[in-house]
Amino acid sequence: MSPVLLFILGVVFVAIGIAASIALHEVGHLAPAKLFKVRVTKYMIGFGPTLWSKRRGETEYGVKAIPLGGYVSMIGMYPPNKEDGTVRPSSTGMFQTLATEARSLAHEEVGPDDADRVFYRLPVWKKIIVMLGGPAMNLLIGVALTAVLLMGFGIATPTTTIADVSKCQVAAGETVDPASADCELTPAAAAGLLPNDVVTSFDGKAVTSWDQLTDWIRTSAGREVSITVERDGGPVTTAVTPVLSARPVVGVDGRQAKDDAGNLLYQDVGFLGIGSRTELVPQPASSVLPMAGENIRQVAGVVLNLPARVAGVAQAAFSEEPRDPNGPISVVGVGRVAGEISAMEEIPLQSRLGALVGLLAGLNFALAVFNLVPLLPLDGGHIAGALYEGARRRVAKLFGKPDPGAFDIARLLPATYVVAALLMGMSALLIYADIVKPINLFG
Repeated sequence: MSPVLLFILGVVFVAIGIAASIALHEVGHLAPAKLFKVRVTKYMIGFGPTLWSKRRGETEYGVKAIPLGGYVSMIGMYPPNKEDGTVRPSSTGMFQTLATEARSLAHEEVGPDDADRVFYRLPVWKKIIVMLGGPAMNLLIGVALTAVLLMGFGIATPTTTIADVSKCQVAAGETVDPASADCELTPAAAAGLLPNDVVTSFDGKAVTSWDQLTDWIRTSAGREVSITVERDGGPVTTAVTPVLSARPVVGVDGRQAKDDAGNLLYQDVGFLGIGSRTELVPQPASSVLPMAGENIRQVAGVVLNLPARVAGVAQAAFSEEPRDPNGPISVVGVGRVAGEISAMEEIPLQSRLGALVGLLAGLNFALAVFNLVPLLPLDGGHIAGALYEGARRRVAKLFGKPDPGAFDIARLLPATYVVAALLMGMSALLIYADIVKPINLFG
């Protein structure tokens, strides 16, 4: 199959996954809303003109032209005017007009039998459940996909089988022609180690893992030790003397660490000149939640520093600076990464499929965390409004004052529109950057 077709298939796979994640996110809102008897008028995937819709009962289900989200419309999202219980025009100012228009839209479909089916009348805990349903659904999808990745596909794990043997000793960042006189053999090449050898013993100790072997090599610089490998069904023993060499310092994220000034870090350790063959090894169920938690922690770190990260993207997009590989990307960037993964024919198909599943898992964690930011129009903003309403009512009850009633979240619409405009601007910037200066994850 051609690399171009593989690229397209990867993009389509992730596009379908994103659409399904958005659809299920909205189901997370829809199901508890219907459970609590709120009248839901629309369940839509996408924005803009409607491409297809069908009414089932009191709800219209449909797909719109711009597949960048979705929404569920519930009647009575905002309470009516407190003065007389009606919705009426206002001319006291633009901000008040925005709130009044929002209340009008929220009540335009409220019929005489819907008095107890409006969203604003729900108890605070039910409002929170309805608004938490979307992010919770993405969290569940992320955990489920993580389980498929770890328990089904497995994760790439270094084995004790040698994949390659470096011929020449080369300083970090330099190259040497293996046929030239400048090529000084690595200890592994000098000892006659070969690809596909399975290391069974090092310095008289049984080798059970690649990490264990690496630690022993790194601490054995300048000392001759024995090494035993299994080759063609039988043991072969030879002697090696690891040399002291500057090797990259690898961080917890698997990337080379940097100092405070941004310089790559190296350390002098024992070096043999062999590389490990990796294999997909299924993991136990107990590894799923820790892995999911680590993914959520990483996503939360990006979200918490989003303004600075977006500023970095803008600087890279309009200059010669490279993109931060750990920075935010748009759906265009996600699709590009998926396509590149799919087109890497040198990687086994199972590994590529696992990587795509992992990509979708990370995307769902990102959707969950981002939607919990306590700003309207995000779900977290509605949750914050419900929590404020509950706190206000508790304080009123504590001091023997009348129940202040439902919090009119429509008053926050001016700020909501500002946040929405910023989100659209950020999306446009990320899409532009992913086109002109894409993140390079694969060298």
